Amino acid sequence: MNNAEGIDHSEGISESADRAARELRVMFSRLRRRLREVSDSQDLTPSQVSALNRLSKAGAATASGLAASEGVRPQSMAATLAALDQHGLIERRPDPEDGRRQLVTLTDAGRESAEGTRQARGEWLARAFQDQYSEEERLTVVTALTLLERLTEA
Repeated sequence: MNNAEGIDHSEGISESADRAARELRVMFSRLRRRLREVSDSQDLTPSQVSALNRLSKAGAATASGLAASEGVRPQSMAATLAALDQHGLIERRPDPEDGRRQLVTLTDAGRESAEGTRQARGEWLARAFQDQYSEEERLTVVTALTLLERLTEA
């Protein structure tokens, strides 16, 4: 039997698993969108913020390495990096291992921007949990997240 999403339940997927998957996807999309709204990132696009955050977490990278890790074409990453460069958030230096390549790193302003974005999102989320959920509900969310962690281990 197929539902609106086209999942065939005769293939061993229960209706509850199908429903959980659909509702989780929708909820994460809404949460991701809301978190983007919360942080004022100097009018940066979501892809620019993502590249900035990746550089903040992982350190220096080549443009092609960033493109691969972000799952975008090198041309798209080049445009993203050009915009970040215009904002003074990144700098490029020759790769000491291969002078033909350049390593992209964050400037002090880039680090501050990435940290500010993370902090604003974290504060909003913590405040939302504090204001909208009881202690018991927050503990239920923590338990559910522990269960959802298994999805990332596969």
